[in-house]
Amino acid sequence: MEPTEREIENVRRATKRLKAAPVDWEAVTSGGHTPARRWIVTMDDGRTAFAKVATDELTASWLRDEHVVYQHLKGAPFMPGYVGYHDDGEQPVLALEDLSAAAWPPPWTEDRVEAVLATIRSIADTTPPVGLPRADDDHLGIRFGWEEIAHDPAPFLALGLCSQTWLEQALPALREAAQAAPLAGNTLLHFDVRSDNVCFRDEGSAVLVDWNWTSLGDPWIDVAGWLPSLAAEGGPAPEEVAPDVPPNLVAAVASYFCAHAGRPAIPTAPRVRAVQLSQARTALPWAARVLGLPPLA
Repeated sequence: MEPTEREIENVRRATKRLKAAPVDWEAVTSGGHTPARRWIVTMDDGRTAFAKVATDELTASWLRDEHVVYQHLKGAPFMPGYVGYHDDGEQPVLALEDLSAAAWPPPWTEDRVEAVLATIRSIADTTPPVGLPRADDDHLGIRFGWEEIAHDPAPFLALGLCSQTWLEQALPALREAAQAAPLAGNTLLHFDVRSDNVCFRDEGSAVLVDWNWTSLGDPWIDVAGWLPSLAAEGGPAPEEVAPDVPPNLVAAVASYFCAHAGRPAIPTAPRVRAVQLSQARTALPWAARVLGLPPLA
């Protein structure tokens, strides 16, 4: 894959504060589940930067939202260093610190788990930008995945996570719990904490990437959203890490992953459903345990 002339020019503008010109381009093909194009760009003075380039209206919107967050939180230790931004009206570019040499999990250790929890606490203690969406508006549909499954259970059942009999018995409790999930709050949330959005600096601190869903809400949301991916990658069970996560919120997290994993594949982001299924496999048993439901069968 080679950069287009337009990408080269837009990345050059986004990195102009480095006072160096991009001369080498390495496509980033691991991680990332959107059709945005990603590059590690080497400058003519040897420095490197990570550049994310929009490819459609949706990724352009996400990059613009992410840029607002970086402008407000610039210099925060829990996010990549900000390099620059350029928006030509169609394909904005966000240039950030190159974290390709950081440690990306798995494996998970006790120190790494604690580092992520510390970072989530640090985010929660940070003054948020003005105008962020509110989690309680449920713009991502976290509370109502079980409604979707109740309306048409076949796509979910095809995932093989449980039997039809188990679902029929558990669905009323799952729906009721998820609809009552505590999402409201004024705490800054990353709102997409999962293992592939986390890396670790040399001294051990955790950094979160992909800030396009940043919202305001209950501080438990970031913890609850992260724990299924942690367990899926060989980390401890959610209850071992955070036994006090509200059970209703656990039911809502499971509803999101279970409903989305059963949806048709996204042509421009073909890996998304597999990631959601991996998290559904750990989120659903967690919800069953905290709600006192029978083990999955």
